[in-house]
Parts: sequence; structure tokens; C-alpha cells
Amino acid sequence: MTLLRARGLTKHYPTEEGLLDRFLGNRQWVRALDGVDLEIREGETLALVGESGCGKSTLGRTLLRLEEPTAGSVYHRGDDLTSLSTAEMRARRADLQYVFQNPTSSLDPRHTVGELVGEALDVHGVARGRERDDRVRDLLETVGLRASHANRYPHEFSGGQRQRIGIARALAVDPELIVCDEPVSALDVSVQARILNLLADLQAEFGLAYLFIAHDLSVVEHVADRVAVMYLGELVEVGPTEAVFSPPYHPYTRALLSAIPEPDPLWEGDRIVLDGSVPSPVDPPPGCKFHTRCPVASEDCGEWESHPDLESVGGDHAIACPYYDRVESTFGGD
Repeated sequence: MTLLRARGLTKHYPTEEGLLDRFLGNRQWVRALDGVDLEIREGETLALVGESGCGKSTLGRTLLRLEEPTAGSVYHRGDDLTSLSTAEMRARRADLQYVFQNPTSSLDPRHTVGELVGEALDVHGVARGRERDDRVRDLLETVGLRASHANRYPHEFSGGQRQRIGIARALAVDPELIVCDEPVSALDVSVQARILNLLADLQAEFGLAYLFIAHDLSVVEHVADRVAVMYLGELVEVGPTEAVFSPPYHPYTRALLSAIPEPDPLWEGDRIVLDGSVPSPVDPPPGCKFHTRCPVASEDCGEWESHPDLESVGGDHAIACPYYDRVESTFGGD
């Protein structure tokens, strides 16, 4: 069943204005999200992938109203989160939690780990007194730390341990969904594996759903049930992991997949290098936003009224490109 659903989710940020622009009213907008439709199902891991700056983290924060959307709606079990008051949204956050990319900056260095993890228990009235302290110790042990770590400060821990503290803090209020924003990107490979295994174990134990934001597709292939591929504030492909990682696929997805490092030194696969750079989100290209870099684009791709919608190519697999069938004939198989 669907746990969280976004419809037409849009987030635009105003650019910095000079005095003349302000006087003339020439305000420009960064189109971080442009009408995203997405659903996250109970107990699944949905990976959100794409190049840096494509809007992944903005989508994660806007889904949970850490950023207020410019337009669109987000539904949690049928209730529109964008219509809730601040107090109502605070109560709803017990079900919807966030693990930030940088555990160092997201943990207040002035507080002990026990205070950081217990803060959510205080805000939501989950536990008080001795019960609260016992709950904090249990949470720390659940994520592979020691109960005695509750008396230490964040700077006394390694990066992987700090990320475990962030996960414990998110688990404190028994959420249904956790948005994991690049949770392992800043960690060593061996530590990454331990954190990913921890997330998988917690999901199996507590029935959690994850929105797993990442740029490393080699990680995504092993942790995700479904994958959503984002380019310049739009979703270009969504589907089960095995379907997204094998043809047919969007030409942008094909380029991302070709960049996955191969351990075989004799591997002769071809890396697809996209021409140019990602267009400015202040002034995105007309029609298909990817057509300026797309190796299979036609002349008409830039003449469409809007970016193409996601269309089913079989089952639960959808692609926002009417010419996706050219990808395999252009580049061949893996």
C-alpha cells in the first residue's frame, strides 16, 4: 500500500537580486523541483538517484515539509501534509523522519548523545524520566553502539558512529518512513557496508520504509526495491531495480549506469560521456530538459510544450522519453 504520495510537487527558490533587478521587478527563480509525482510504499526502499544539483535532497526535504513546497501536494495515508498546521505537522513527524547527509553538522556538539536522541522523545511525549533514559540506551544498542555512549559528545565518535547516532535519533519515535539523504556518501567503503547492513536489519525488524537518496548506483543496486531517476528537477525513470538496471531505460539512466566502476581490469565496456553540462535550473531548456545532452535526441525534443510525462513501458516501469527504444540500438548491450 502507498505510504506517501507526491502530486505535482514543485519547489522554486528566488535568486539573489541586485538593486536594479529589485527595482525593475526582474526576479528570477531556481526551479529545483518541477511538478514531481512520486509514491513510496509501505516497507520498501525507494532509491532516488541523479547527478549533484538535480534536486534530490530538495525533494526529500520538501516531502517532509522541512522545505515548504511552492506548489503541489504530499499525501501521507490520505492526508494532505501541505494543508496541516505547524502543530499538526509536528505531530505527524513522529511517522516521518530524516537522516541527514552530514552527521557532524546535524548533531549539536553542545549536547550529549543521550540528550540528542532523547530530544525527540521529549518533543513527542513518548517517554519521561527513567523510561526515557532506558529507551535511549536501548536505541543506542539497537544501532550497534553501547549504552554508556549516551554520556559522550558527538566529537568523541567516528563518522560512522555519528551516522548511527543520527539513525538512532530517527528511530526514537517509531517512524513509518525515514528519508536517508546520502547516508553513506561521506564514509569509508568498509563503514558504508556496515551502515547499509544496519539499515537493512532495521527495516526487517521494524517494517520501515526508506527514501534512499544517493548518487552511487552500485550501492543502489543492492539496497533498493525500486529506483527513481531525477534530472534537473524532473523524474525521468521510475521502476523496480532490476528493470531500471536493464533495458529498456532512459538515455540519462543509461549514461549513469555506464559510469559504474567495474572491478575487472579487462572490462571493455564503453563509458557514455554526455556532452556539455547540466543546464541552469534558472533557465532550463524547453521541451525535454535532457535533450541538450541526449545522444539519441531528435530535433523535435526541444519543441515540445513541456518535459515528457512518465509513461509505462511494462508493469511498474515508467520512462519519460518517447525515444527510449533507441538507446539499446545506439549503445548495445552491457
